[in-house]
Amino acid sequence: MEKKDAIPAIAGGKPVRDTKIFYGHQYLDEADYKAVLDVLKSDYLTCGPKIGELEEKLCHVTGAKHAVSVSNGTAALHVACLAAGVGPGDEVITTPITFAASANCALYCGARPVFADIDENTYNIDPEQVRAHVTEKTKAVVAVDYTGQSTNLKELRKICDEYGLVLITDGAHSIGTTYDGKPTGSIADMTTFSFHPVKTVTSGEGGAVMTDSDEYYQRLALFGKHGITRDPALMSKEPDGPWYYEQIELGYNYRMTDIQAALLISQLDKLDMFRARRKEIVRRYDEAFSQIPQIRVQQELPESDTTRHLYILRIRPEMLKIDRKGMFEALAAENICCNVHYIPVYYFPYYQKLGYRKGLCPKAEKLYEEILSLPLYYAMSDQDVEDVIEAVRRICAYYAK
Repeated sequence: MEKKDAIPAIAGGKPVRDTKIFYGHQYLDEADYKAVLDVLKSDYLTCGPKIGELEEKLCHVTGAKHAVSVSNGTAALHVACLAAGVGPGDEVITTPITFAASANCALYCGARPVFADIDENTYNIDPEQVRAHVTEKTKAVVAVDYTGQSTNLKELRKICDEYGLVLITDGAHSIGTTYDGKPTGSIADMTTFSFHPVKTVTSGEGGAVMTDSDEYYQRLALFGKHGITRDPALMSKEPDGPWYYEQIELGYNYRMTDIQAALLISQLDKLDMFRARRKEIVRRYDEAFSQIPQIRVQQELPESDTTRHLYILRIRPEMLKIDRKGMFEALAAENICCNVHYIPVYYFPYYQKLGYRKGLCPKAEKLYEEILSLPLYYAMSDQDVEDVIEAVRRICAYYAK
């Protein structure tokens, strides 16, 4: 039997590879290990000089004026909403195709998330759907750079300016991406990042918020550090001495450690290398999968020069004898470990208890039924990439209608 006609492992054939390949994985090198060890040997494990060094580097990478490092991407979204003045009675528009934190950040502030449907080609939030959901209660838009592709920032900016809304970009997937030549992090009113291990660069856990606004920066720094300040200009009385500080907001302990900051500084030195390899893999996937009629590849805005965090494969159920679950299980049998990003947020029991119901965003719901995330990370070898392609090809060929 020729390779192109191979029986998928789930149907009794030999797997395309003998070892598992995961959908995402961090890459660490000796420079990363040394950066962390140097901090462990230093006087400061937290609240030390590496925080300022990291924030300066993030500004250099993104072109933003200010950076505030925090403990994770969820914390970044929370303080961004707080800085935007989101509170009880407000509404925040976001996409359902995202991790729950993109909507939870509104709930944390006492506001109500409002879900707008997606563009069926890019899978990002549809600006016209955002416009359709604006009310007098709308305070902000949290637009997610899903898979790493930039949202349609031109149109979202127009809408936010028209209605006086704060534009927050959830850039958890998109560090390294540019939109109209400008890096993610330098365009929206605030942009949040996540540095989880499967992201393009990692600090283990960690996050940041970027902004050009001095006002937002001051509020972000306060909310991420207990609402405490040592700046005399912000205090209500003269300091008692050099030890003096005041709590002027109800903030949170969202500090990043110097250990994490040192690792991220080292990782950012490799961002160009990571970006180039991810783009190589995406090009090879697109080239191969565009030739398979049973699946679709994600389209991109011409303005977005994307550093992809996720590679989404979308099946065409009308052309296959298996559904998405069947495809997922067939790939697993080939030792290709995939994931699904994401379950629409309002499907979760917690949101159902709040009154959200299926049917809110038909395009997002249809997308969920048809997608899975293929392996994509810097350390994938060319053979790894070809194994993924071969597994998809043989499954589609075997189960084609």
